[in-house]
Amino acid sequence: MRSLINKVFEECKKENRPVLLTYTVAGDNTQNNSLNIIKNISEYADIIELGFPHNTPIADGGQIQESSYRALQAGIKINDVFKIVKKFKNKKKGKPLILMGYYNLILQYGENKFLKNCKKKGVDGLIVVDLPWPENKMFSNKCKRFSVCYVQLISPTTTTKRIKGILRDSHEMVYYISMLSTTGGKLKVGPKRILHNYNKIKKIDPKKNLVIGFGITTKTISSLKIADGLVVGSELCKSISNSLKKRQNPVTKLNIIVKNLKRRII
Repeated sequence: MRSLINKVFEECKKENRPVLLTYTVAGDNTQNNSLNIIKNISEYADIIELGFPHNTPIADGGQIQESSYRALQAGIKINDVFKIVKKFKNKKKGKPLILMGYYNLILQYGENKFLKNCKKKGVDGLIVVDLPWPENKMFSNKCKRFSVCYVQLISPTTTTKRIKGILRDSHEMVYYISMLSTTGGKLKVGPKRILHNYNKIKKIDPKKNLVIGFGITTKTISSLKIADGLVVGSELCKSISNSLKKRQNPVTKLNIIVKNLKRRII
C-alpha cells in the first residue's frame, strides 16, 4: 500500500513544486496550543513534523530549545505527544505527520511499545537524530514492520560510500542537513553549494524523496525550491516565542508565515 508520505511527494511532483515540511515542538506552550498550531498550519504545510521536547538536545539550536523548555515546563510527556497526534489525525487523516526526537526517549519508553503507539495514533514517520546508519538498521527494520517511515539523515561530510549505504537502507524519505550547524543557524553555505551537494545525492538514487533542512527560512526557501522537499522549523519556533512574549496568539501569526512559505515555492 502506498504510504501517505509517498503520496504527498507524488502529488507535489505533479504540481512541479517541493513538499513543504514544518517543524514545531509538541506541547509548546500548551498541549492545546500545540494541537491548534499544527491543525491550522496543515492548511498550507504538506507534511507536519512534530518534535519531542528534550532537555539535552544535540542538533537543536536556540529557538527550538526555547520551545522545548516551554513544553517541558508545561509537563509534557511522551504519552501527551501521542494524544496530540491522535487528536490531529482525527481531524486531518490524510495529512502525514512525522515525529522527531532522540533515541534515549524511545529506549526508555520501550521500542515496541513506542512503535505500537506510533501505528495506533497515526504517526507516519520518525526522525531519530542520534541513531545514525548503520547502527539504526535493526530499529529501521522494526519501523518498517509497524508501517512507520524511518527517515535517515545525510550531512555535507557524509562520504559517498556511506551515502550509498544510507540510501540503500532508507525508506520513502531521506533528510539532507544543509550545513554543519545546529538548527536555526544562519545559512552559512550558499544555495548553489547546497544544491550541488544535494544533486550529488540525487544522482546516486533519483527515486528517493530527498528533503533539505537547517537554515531554511522565508528569505532562503525560494532559492532551494528544486529540492523534493524543504523543512522549516526554527523560524516557526521563533515566531511562537515572539507571540508569547507579546501575549499574542501564536497560531494566527504562524498561519501567515506558513502561507508565505508556501507561496514562495509554488
